[in-house]
Amino acid sequence: MFKTRISLIALSLLTATQAMANDQAAAKGFVEDSSMNVLLRNAYINRDKKHGTDDQIEWGQGVIANFSSGFTQGTVGVGVDAFGLYAVRLDGGKGHNGGAGVDFFKPSDGAQANSPHNLARGGAAVKLRVSNTVLKYGDQMPSLPVLQYDDARLLPESFTGTMITSKEIKGLELNAGRFTQEARKSAEGRDSGGLKSINVLGGSYKFTENLSAAVYGSDVEDVLQKYYLGVNYVHPIADDQSLTLDFNGYKSDINNKYVKEAGLTGDSNTIWSLAATYAFGPHSVTIAHQRSTGDTGYQYGWYQNRGGVGDGGSTIYLANSYWSDFNAEDERSWQIGYGLDFGAFGAPGLTYKVAYVRGDNINTHGFGEGKEREIFNQVKYVVQEGPAKDLSVKLRSSFLRTSDSVRQNGYNDDGNEVRVFVEYPISIF
Repeated sequence: MFKTRISLIALSLLTATQAMANDQAAAKGFVEDSSMNVLLRNAYINRDKKHGTDDQIEWGQGVIANFSSGFTQGTVGVGVDAFGLYAVRLDGGKGHNGGAGVDFFKPSDGAQANSPHNLARGGAAVKLRVSNTVLKYGDQMPSLPVLQYDDARLLPESFTGTMITSKEIKGLELNAGRFTQEARKSAEGRDSGGLKSINVLGGSYKFTENLSAAVYGSDVEDVLQKYYLGVNYVHPIADDQSLTLDFNGYKSDINNKYVKEAGLTGDSNTIWSLAATYAFGPHSVTIAHQRSTGDTGYQYGWYQNRGGVGDGGSTIYLANSYWSDFNAEDERSWQIGYGLDFGAFGAPGLTYKVAYVRGDNINTHGFGEGKEREIFNQVKYVVQEGPAKDLSVKLRSSFLRTSDSVRQNGYNDDGNEVRVFVEYPISIF
């Protein structure tokens, strides 16, 4: 039924009445509108585990190249998007690699010390455009609340399938897609994640300059159906002051077969967060609350051939997601955060963020009330001019502490995490 709805929506998108300027009519050509860029990414993650689990440490150098052609002229424009990925392992990682939360280089099964010294992967997609609607088939990196590829490690994930994106009405974007393969970020091959299929459907609408909303749904074969609602409102107070309210929520209905295979405690979850951010000059203060209900925690990401959901490692548009996601069964969490832009003090490009999140009421099923807390820090600098313009250095750390009941239940563990990312984007043409 979900697949049928996607087919009907796709047909309506392709035949939609033009309601704004026709992008295809303004096409300059396949070559003329082409672009290519390369991102050099040096990434290091160190997770210092505190209770019996081996520390997780990985370091690598990645190269991420993206090519996007323009569209041929005419009623139906044709184009191609392609990417090439390459990574070199800089830290041998013996005894410390293979952690699910890091996953730079996939180790050989049963041999944690044997990660590859390098890996390479590529992909391409054909795209067709009619008016302001684009149909794309092939390897893609979808960015939707219910299917968000993970680009927070050394190399990104990618998915293979079909996506239709329509922007025929001003302020409205509609998406419908079906993907049947997932490429793990730490491995070669487009089907290394073992995905059966995922269907996605939804859209976002900008009501005014300050108010927008999004509604999406997904159906991951033999795993779950997921629904998302997001609302964002920015209230201007003065020239340099504003209040932003951001709501995000998911409802998941989980397949009973997957419940048994994954060892979950139930087949449903509802989780939401509401964040309020007051920005004044170079400062910002955030207060957020997040709540998980149902008979299991929120499920997302990882890979189906490793017991995961398979809907992308960043499919968690929630306020309190840092190292811990604060998404356990019945968990309630609160956040206080502060951000500072040092540009106002003569250091443009330098920013800092700190946040404290505390969660409680975790159902540990017999071990007592579960609690966890995290202190998050991040400093980032982007070079503003000169030969190294746009080069960025990001240093991030988290200190996570949990109650004995949470550790006994197996939901989480204490640890200290450090991440160092150095990125240099290069525009080829």
